[in-house]
Order: sequence, then structure tokens, then C-alpha cells
Amino acid sequence: MRLNQIARLGALAAAVALAMPAAAQQVTLMTGPQGGSWVPLGGALKNMWEKEIPGLQIQQQPGAGIANVRGVDEGKAQIGFGNSSTTVDGIEGRAPYPKKTTKVCQVANLYPQFFQVVALSDAKIGSFADLKGKTLVTQSKGNTAEALTADILKINGMTYQSLAKVNFQASYTDAVDMMKDGHVQVFTLGTTAPASAVMDLASARNVQLVPVDDKTMAELKKMNAGYNKLIIKAGTYPKQDKDVAAIGYSTHIIASCDLPEDVVYKMTKAMATGVADMAAVVKPITGLTAKDMAIDIGVPFHKGAAKYYKEVGAL
Repeated sequence: MRLNQIARLGALAAAVALAMPAAAQQVTLMTGPQGGSWVPLGGALKNMWEKEIPGLQIQQQPGAGIANVRGVDEGKAQIGFGNSSTTVDGIEGRAPYPKKTTKVCQVANLYPQFFQVVALSDAKIGSFADLKGKTLVTQSKGNTAEALTADILKINGMTYQSLAKVNFQASYTDAVDMMKDGHVQVFTLGTTAPASAVMDLASARNVQLVPVDDKTMAELKKMNAGYNKLIIKAGTYPKQDKDVAAIGYSTHIIASCDLPEDVVYKMTKAMATGVADMAAVVKPITGLTAKDMAIDIGVPFHKGAAKYYKEVGAL
């Protein structure tokens, strides 16, 4: 009887010891600006991961594509959303990063992002070249869309100084309010299509999407092969009667390469088996497969993610 009690106590102590690291596992997740798709998707991932990984606690904080990559690399966060193109810039050490990122690993590709240039219809902006002398609102410094805005201006022989005024807003909601009030004529953002912020704007003002031209697209591709031309289909937004070419890239999940392998393995598995839950928040995730999640985008895989993809034959 005594031996049995000792054995039971030993088993209990072992179970407690195993549970302790999980109970202490707190992870900071960097999402995106208010009004974008990353904030609600971050909430869905938090619920999914905390449910599937007992003891894991996810703390969300706002972020942006470039800022999230730097945050993970600098140890301010352990996981975050990224944009494939600017994450690759970090790996390569290209501007706007001050140096190469060395602690950022790939977890999963999720869905395509569209760089959208939305102009008030009466502003007469039919091309990127027409931005000269106009008033613009974009995201805060450190956001992929802000960096892209600067790049398209440069390719077309301009800088921010070529515009009448530039506003940097952390919130899509605030940017939309500026457009509604007529304080600015054009709004640039990188998110899903349709974007809730653009739908909100289109309900109050007549707007149009400004297409990317072939020259700008070719120059961007030279700068970073992670950019691709995507099409925002006619009817995506109110009064949009034709397809519009847009600059595209992929939203993906990054993690600190130092995050424990078993934690990232379980996170990856939870996403692969919880596609419907993610798609309920961001529709373009519908139909995502493990093979899609495991496409090589030039960012090294986290060991935990790679382990899962190899198990299911996706890698």
C-alpha cells in the first residue's frame, strides 16, 4: 500500500513539474492597426491557441508589418503577423531595416494582401503619377503600406515632399474619417479585399481604386520578388465596375526562432486544423491547406512549424 502511495505521489509530482512550464508560458502577439484584419484575426488565434495549448497565455498588442518583424527580432514579442515582402527585406537587411533580422522564423502563410490606393472620385487621381500635389493619408512609419507608398512615389519620380500634405495614421478608422471629412484626397492601406475600412468609406463618399501600372509593378519586382500583381475584381466595392490591378503580397505568421519547438508545433497544428475558425474572421483564408501554409517565401521555417509540415507531408 505504501509503495502504491509513493508511486502515486511520484506520478503527481511529475505531472505538476510537466505542467509548470506550460502554465508559465506567456507569449506576446503583435497584430496590426485598428480597423484592419489583423486585430480580429489575432483575437481568433488567441482563442484557438489558448484552447489547444493548456497553460498558454497570449497577450495581444497593436503593430504593423515592419514593426512586428523588428519587434520579434528584438525580443519585444514572440509571435506576430508579417507581410512576406517586407519580412524578406528584414532577412536581407534592406531598408527600412537598420540591419539584418536574425531571430525571425516562418510559421505559416495565411492569405493574400492587397495594397490599395483609394481616392475620392472628385480628386481626379487615375494613376500613381496623379498623386503629385494631392493630400494623402497612409499608415504610421513601420507599416508595410507606408513603406510601399514611399516606394511607389519614388518609382514615379516623387517623394512625400511632392504632395500637398501627408498624414501618418496608426488607425484605419481615423484615416477613413479624414477621407469622409474631405481633409485628404487619397488613402493607402494594405489589407484584404474587400477591406471593411474601404467599405465604410465607400458608404459615405464616392471613391475609386487607383490601379498599379506595369512600369511601377516591374520596378517593385526588381526591388523585391515577394511582390506580385493581383486583381481586385469588379464589384468588390460599391460602384466598382471594372477589375483593378493592385500590388500584392502574403500575410503570414512569424515567430521568434527561440520560441519552444513544441509550442510552435501545436500553434501550427491548431491553425491547420482550425481553418474554418480563421476564415470566419477573414474570408480569404477559406480553403487554406497545410501545403499553402508551408510554401517557402524565403524566410527560414521555425523548427516546430517544419516538424508539423513534415508530419502531414506538406514539406
